[in-house]
Amino acid sequence: MKMDTDLHMAQGGGERSYSNNSRLQRKALFETKQVLHKAIRELCSAVLPRNLVVVDLGCSSGENTLIFVSEVINTLTMSDRQVEVQFFLNDLPGNDFNYVFRSLGKFEESIAAEHKGGTPPRFYIAGMPGSYYTRLFPSQSVHLFHSSYCLQWRSRILDGLDANTKTYLNKGNIYIAKTTPPSVVKLYQELFQMDLLLFLKLRHEELVVGGQMVLTFLGRKDEDVYKGDLNHICGLLAESVQSLVHKGLVQQEKLDAFNLPIYGPSVDEVKAVVRKSELFDISSVKLFRSNWDPYDDSGDNAVQDSLQSGLNVAKSIRAVMEPLFASHFGVSVLDELFKQYARNVSKHLQREKTMYSVIVLSLRQR
Repeated sequence: MKMDTDLHMAQGGGERSYSNNSRLQRKALFETKQVLHKAIRELCSAVLPRNLVVVDLGCSSGENTLIFVSEVINTLTMSDRQVEVQFFLNDLPGNDFNYVFRSLGKFEESIAAEHKGGTPPRFYIAGMPGSYYTRLFPSQSVHLFHSSYCLQWRSRILDGLDANTKTYLNKGNIYIAKTTPPSVVKLYQELFQMDLLLFLKLRHEELVVGGQMVLTFLGRKDEDVYKGDLNHICGLLAESVQSLVHKGLVQQEKLDAFNLPIYGPSVDEVKAVVRKSELFDISSVKLFRSNWDPYDDSGDNAVQDSLQSGLNVAKSIRAVMEPLFASHFGVSVLDELFKQYARNVSKHLQREKTMYSVIVLSLRQR
């Protein structure tokens, strides 16, 4: 399994595609748009750019990417600044860039219709394939970096193999669980710290003086890493794989060898890494909660239809995880895996309504 080719969202515009199963991520864009608007206004006021270069890191494909572009255009239209904007949409090479580019004609028409009588800034959109854990742009060339639902992904996959005993340390799990040894937790935490420090260093080099970043990613509310919000949803996914092991569809060793390349940090962990970098000032940081079910917009603790919610959650997770699971476990088991996962999530939601914790971090270059 290779990160640069296997880590991408389900492609195209079909029923199982990320484009049609990314309402959760879309809700986060609207939840954080005030932070984005504030960063753009401050940037235009302080830096006085003649032309803006704006980058969406981990853009994926579908409507969400162009919602972000639209928000930037709307903010600039309402300001007094007359600027042109160069957008770069970044993701790994396996991303479905073509799906985005095929949507640009209709998007440009919608912008023109929305601002009829007004004067939106001229804008240009280009793709930039590559990992955001590498240098992507020339020094001091970017004004604003944006990233949504991306920085929980790690730069590589932990093998979790004990060098002495040649056994897998995180047996039966695919992420941090109650039975995960402290040594594996430490590996996850060290990789998160290393990745975020590298990310900050690279972006600092690419930003103009006074440039800004707005970063939204999955984290956790509790400081105890064993009580992380991602632990629950990944634990149910591990149980689903285990059920395939019992049915003889997946080998136990395949499950034991698999560790998801994600990590959900606490706000304090994030702030500690930013301070350690000494490269950025934190303009704002907050954590908000979002229901597992992308179609549940309620703020109470009740689940109206646990069966339907289980299906909704399974579809949203499959759209994100399918390429990774296909690469490691094989395409043939995916339908059975995510049917079982929907059942497991449904049973869980009958007992307890659970939410994601989402961190929104706004940074200004020193």
